[in-house]
Amino acid sequence: MSQTECCPPPPPLPACGLTTHSDPAQKKKLYQTIASSTIPVEGDYTESRILLSKRESSFRTDLQWILVNAYVPSLIQDGPQCGLVALWMAAQLRQPPMNIEMGTVTQTAVDRGYTAQGEMFSAQNMAQLAEEVCCCKVELLSGGLRDENAVSIIKHLWDRQPVLIPYDEDFNHAPCKRSGQKAHWAVASGVLLGFDLGSLNTLHIQPDPSLSWLYLPTEAFPCPISSSQPREAHILAKQGKSLRYQIWSLDCIAESNEQLRMMDPHKENNGTRYVLPEGGVEAGLLGQAVLLHTRSQKQ
Repeated sequence: MSQTECCPPPPPLPACGLTTHSDPAQKKKLYQTIASSTIPVEGDYTESRILLSKRESSFRTDLQWILVNAYVPSLIQDGPQCGLVALWMAAQLRQPPMNIEMGTVTQTAVDRGYTAQGEMFSAQNMAQLAEEVCCCKVELLSGGLRDENAVSIIKHLWDRQPVLIPYDEDFNHAPCKRSGQKAHWAVASGVLLGFDLGSLNTLHIQPDPSLSWLYLPTEAFPCPISSSQPREAHILAKQGKSLRYQIWSLDCIAESNEQLRMMDPHKENNGTRYVLPEGGVEAGLLGQAVLLHTRSQKQ
């Protein structure tokens, strides 16, 4: 969705309207080339430790930092499929596990009329698609990613369940503000919280073995924001143009999410058909996110 696919009239596209990996003539995007020479790092905390060690100076030393993450596998998108790829990654956290193929996600979205090229400009459609392909309870948040919704997102991630978030993507895949013209989807699977020193119950946290300033919770430790408010909150997220996790402040992605108002004019005028909800990008994405309750069966 964040990269335009310009397809000349001949030869015709496949019946579903989506480009496929089987087309050898398709020129690789830069992010695909980079990913092809990169090996993903697996494990709930392995890559996050690497990330945090490189950015250690970015985190306040007067706070107690605690990290929770549930590893999701990476998948590089082929064309404007960022939302569908993010959903596929999130689906890998479903319990009990289901063998959900990327092709199934794509074809279901096409069959339901949610997409033409792989794009997903509607969070409501994304929620309905997630419910169908994952067979789990799905919750659509609206009204922005702050205040009560921020609490819901933090608690959900603390429970090791994924959140799908639309935002504007910068050149380094991080959130930016382009009025929706760089609209993109990411899946958040972890959260890093900074609390006042001494405010956490040390019976339920343990020091990280490699980062002395970082703590990991025990399985029995409930989300502490019910009793203590974090000073800072960051999410661990993946998106379809990199195999790597990234860490973004929740405030930063909330700012990006709340200004998604218009489609890239080039996409609107290049002759390629996209599925837009009534009211356009603003109605479809602004202030919204999708929570997958991966351990709750669809009613």
